[in-house]
Amino acid sequence: MINEIRQDAQVRMEKCVEMFKTHISKIRTGRAHPSLLEGIQVEYYGSATPLRQLASIVAEDSRTLAITVFDRSISPAVEKAIMSADLGLNPSSAGTVIRVPLPALTEERRKDLIKVVRAEAENGRISVRNVRRDANEKVKALLKDKEISEDDDRKSQEDIQKLTDMFIKKVDTALAEKEAELMDF
Repeated sequence: MINEIRQDAQVRMEKCVEMFKTHISKIRTGRAHPSLLEGIQVEYYGSATPLRQLASIVAEDSRTLAITVFDRSISPAVEKAIMSADLGLNPSSAGTVIRVPLPALTEERRKDLIKVVRAEAENGRISVRNVRRDANEKVKALLKDKEISEDDDRKSQEDIQKLTDMFIKKVDTALAEKEAELMDF
């Protein structure tokens, strides 16, 4: 029973770290990467469709994304969706290819982005701690129902704390990598 609680906590903490990494991957670092346009929805025949389903996105060079739309008639809608996505990007159409140049990040903007990344890291740490709390509550319930001894309770709480420390360290490592990437000129 305790092993199930521990494994469940480990899986949930892993998901928390993955979500954090997903969130910070969308933060622009000055380099062109197709994931920057991940969350963009395009109005296509009356329904919001992810850009990835309507076009192929590649990084032409370190500062330019090239979007090849499968259906030429929606090129204006794709450009409009990119502009309205609030990413600070201005696409330009060149026939079948839409090019999205990425402006260089200023020092001030980099510092603002680092603040955003740190806030995301704190949210990641909080979600890992919430998983720890849930797991500890489950163990306490087992102790209350006299299904485990106090020694088992103490040992399992120590194990869960070690897991928590390990996953918070993963969040901190990802944060440090992203900060270094942001401060890279």
